[in-house]
Amino acid sequence: MRLSRTHFEQIETPRQFGAGAALYAVLAGALAIIFWLDWATESAPVQHLYYLPIILASLRIGSRAGLITSMTAIVLYHIANPRIVMAGYREADIVQIVLFAAVAFVTARLADDAKRLRQLAATDDLTGLHNLRSFEAHLEELIREATAAGTPLSMLVLDVDRLKSINDRHGHLAGAEAVRMVGSVLAARLPRGAVACRYGGDEFAVALPRHAADQALSVAGALCESVADLAPVLAGVSFQRGALSISIGVACLDPRERPADVNGDAPQLAGESLFKAADRALYDAKQHGRNRATVAR
Repeated sequence: MRLSRTHFEQIETPRQFGAGAALYAVLAGALAIIFWLDWATESAPVQHLYYLPIILASLRIGSRAGLITSMTAIVLYHIANPRIVMAGYREADIVQIVLFAAVAFVTARLADDAKRLRQLAATDDLTGLHNLRSFEAHLEELIREATAAGTPLSMLVLDVDRLKSINDRHGHLAGAEAVRMVGSVLAARLPRGAVACRYGGDEFAVALPRHAADQALSVAGALCESVADLAPVLAGVSFQRGALSISIGVACLDPRERPADVNGDAPQLAGESLFKAADRALYDAKQHGRNRATVAR
């Protein structure tokens, strides 16, 4: 899962839309005030203030917004200083215009680099899924949302069946590629809004917001079928269809059924309880033949 679709883009809420609108209003207001001061004073110190909305747009919205704000600042700078049109550019004018564009470009690059670093810090190297730290943070937020909205939250805990046998017979590279392949199946098959991580060697956890136990079991069954339907090539070795399989444990946190327990637990403790229940269900799935999903009792 390469931090793309089920990787789980965060679904934008009305609050996020409101925050975005407020930010655009701040940028527009700042540009208007700076323009008025520039028009009234034609002062270089005032003109430097255009850098502030350019930097804000680049950092908080993105490189395109920073560039648009930079171009807007250049237009406003020309309007506020009509002598440029009448008498031509001075050296200071050219430097100022170049700096508007340079500030937008440099700030956008820094913001993009910081974003990539944050993604790397939250990503599992082998599969591209969330790592454990990132997953735990997302899970706590999902539990808060489920509790507040009174909606169910399910968890899947899964691992690769007989991975040790693959490692022993074909080498650890084959085993690593098997784990990566399971991660790819999760990326392709999980519903939108799910959050998945690899927290151990071949061990995965998936949070499914707004999924009751029966819905989560259906998702888990589809994942088992998708993996078992593969005819993988691992470290150059071709395997028959069905040679690779997973087992899944399912547990559900449903405020509609146990509101006192859910509301009384801190999100971290509730997440730990949910994980332990799903992990026990995974053990039951292993005990009953593997390549299957089992719901926690």
